[in-house]
Amino acid sequence: MPAPHGFEHLVRGDEIVILHHGVRAATLRGAKAADFLARIDTEDPQLLMARLTGNYRRGNERAARRHPRNQS
Repeated sequence: MPAPHGFEHLVRGDEIVILHHGVRAATLRGAKAADFLARIDTEDPQLLMARLTGNYRRGNERAARRHPRNQS
């Protein structure tokens, strides 16, 4: 599975805007924004932003598509 890419973040006052390929994916405020800023230096920033936005592939999408209960 490839590593997440295409994420960037902007700090605007007391909120953080996370962009994915230039499109707003999430806005963090308050405690979540503070937690994000504390974690961004110690963790992989791309992976952290992918998880926070919910844009994180789990690797099972292709297998689930072929499962018998998902066949129409």
